[in-house]
Amino acid sequence: MRNSTVKSIHNLQPLDQVNILMVDDRPENLLALEAVLASPNYRLVKAGSGEEALKCVLKQDFAVILLDVQMPGLSGFETAKLIKAREKSKFVPIIFITAISQTTEHVLKGYNLGAVDYIFKPFHPETLKLKVQEFVKIHQNQDQKEVKLQKELLDVNVKLNITTRDLKKNEELARVIGETLLDTIITFDCEGTIISVNPAAQKLFGYSMEEFLGLKIEDLFADMWDNNGSCVGKMLEAVAKHKNESRYPVELQIGEAVIHDEHFYVCSLRDITERKQQYELLEKLVEERTNELVIANEKLRKEIEVRMQFEEELRKEIEVRKQFAEDLRLSQEHFYKIFQSSPCLIEIRSMTDSRYLDVNESWLKFTGYSLVEVIGRQLAVLPACHKESPQNEKIHYLTKSGENRQGLLATEIIEVKGESCVLSVITDVTELEQLGAKIARLDRLNLIGEMAAGIAHEIRNPMTTVKGFLELSKKSIDNLSVQYIDLMLSELDRANSIISEFLNLAKNKQSYKKSQWLNPIIEGLYPLIKAEALLADKTVSLMLSEVPRLYLDEKEISQLILNLSLNGLESMAAGGELTIKTYLDGQDVVLEIQDRGSGIEPELVDMIGTPFFTTKDSGTGLGLPICYSVAERHRAVIDLQTSTKGTTFFVSFRERDF
Repeated sequence: MRNSTVKSIHNLQPLDQVNILMVDDRPENLLALEAVLASPNYRLVKAGSGEEALKCVLKQDFAVILLDVQMPGLSGFETAKLIKAREKSKFVPIIFITAISQTTEHVLKGYNLGAVDYIFKPFHPETLKLKVQEFVKIHQNQDQKEVKLQKELLDVNVKLNITTRDLKKNEELARVIGETLLDTIITFDCEGTIISVNPAAQKLFGYSMEEFLGLKIEDLFADMWDNNGSCVGKMLEAVAKHKNESRYPVELQIGEAVIHDEHFYVCSLRDITERKQQYELLEKLVEERTNELVIANEKLRKEIEVRMQFEEELRKEIEVRKQFAEDLRLSQEHFYKIFQSSPCLIEIRSMTDSRYLDVNESWLKFTGYSLVEVIGRQLAVLPACHKESPQNEKIHYLTKSGENRQGLLATEIIEVKGESCVLSVITDVTELEQLGAKIARLDRLNLIGEMAAGIAHEIRNPMTTVKGFLELSKKSIDNLSVQYIDLMLSELDRANSIISEFLNLAKNKQSYKKSQWLNPIIEGLYPLIKAEALLADKTVSLMLSEVPRLYLDEKEISQLILNLSLNGLESMAAGGELTIKTYLDGQDVVLEIQDRGSGIEPELVDMIGTPFFTTKDSGTGLGLPICYSVAERHRAVIDLQTSTKGTTFFVSFRERDF
């Protein structure tokens, strides 16, 4: 079959003269061929190289091509391969002529590239002439058949329009299928060892997260791509291998990152089995329609010029639409990857009824909602904006669990499928705000501690002198009663006790820590705490788990436990219960003290732990600051959670005895 079923009449040569292309880098060889084939029925075209031959093939049609094998630049084999790769010239017969490459391997290579004959130099002129005449006759017979194909082309227009509509419908179906597939992400190092995968990889390959970490990247594919770096950033296709040994095609793209001179790779892939099936269906439909067109074109030939013009315009339109569809697919794919991988909370809502059209993974992670609970709903997670398009506006938002978090909000008005929507991007700064508050509190503690050390040093010396003098005077002075002297000593002892507590805030206070168990210290204090609870008609319960040994100063830790426990008891009404727990959270040993009081007012939470700040009528405001100072000396962290149902203090110890 010829390279094209329909040709323009003005491109056809007269039947009594045909084009023959002769390709040889030596002019004397071309003259010899011209002398052998000279005929009024032939139009002989000469080319001195493979490149020149390709230009001739692009400009006109040839009945036969005589091609030298050994040529500088493009060889005869490479030139033949390029000619056969072009749709319009793929069926033109090629006769290889060579004086060197006469081995069976080269002859087979020539036939594999589409050669119809192989002639060795020096050739017999009459033999060459007869062979060319036969191929010219075949070409002339085919041209005569093509003239008969000019019938009834108008009816083909209707069938072609139907075919075009079907093709567009199936292309759109394939595009939608490709866009809705979830990507799988695999990270691996330069040795091919898998570092991490996302949850979608478990479904795609059938391995658990732990099993992935023991695999190489080549274990997941039946065939591997070229891993010399040239594939980075390109879209590739491969055959993935499931844990159950099943195979399926995937489309993948590899990105490269260099961290501390180490190369890491991120592979984004998706299962394209359904898309392949759709493409096969499209190819089958195209093949069926093409067969129908071939049969129809064999009967129709009368209006070929009009038909060729229409077909060319249609081809250009299809190419433009294919390019537009591909650009749109890539644009949507890039937006989807950026949207889902962003660490910021991103949401898209309708401006008409505030419906959620889409949210990313970070949004779901921070708010605690699932995708089913959000899409199509009108939840009010974010507060109303005070500006038309705010940029980094500080906001507060509530999670599903009721947690109040802080963020920086930026919005833009966009259009999605003809509908006006609001794209909101929230950068969560809750942890940064909390860290800032903790740093400010530690700065205040440091300042107060240094001040306490100086004041205590200056006051204790005169207090010691006064106390000694009063003790001596109690036995010898006559005009001072013993009762007054005892009262003065008691007051001085109380002042000294307050100063001692204030000194506990100093960061340079020496701690006498040793390796010991935390639970026995709590159990030793339990009778005292329980007695205080019984006096106020309250209860205390212990829930102590087995925890590792810690480096502790027993006196300081006892003071911390007593201060937190007594504060909890004082915050509850009669009948309340205080719970003391110990447990292991990751690498941290946690002491948890929970009361059932009315909680701490939100505006007072940031003041907790500040020296001299107290909510009690007779308190000194030094109890909790001492606890924070003790925790800091033990490299522990104190956190709290409070609500109207009570307050819980968490003391996390990290200085373990391994």
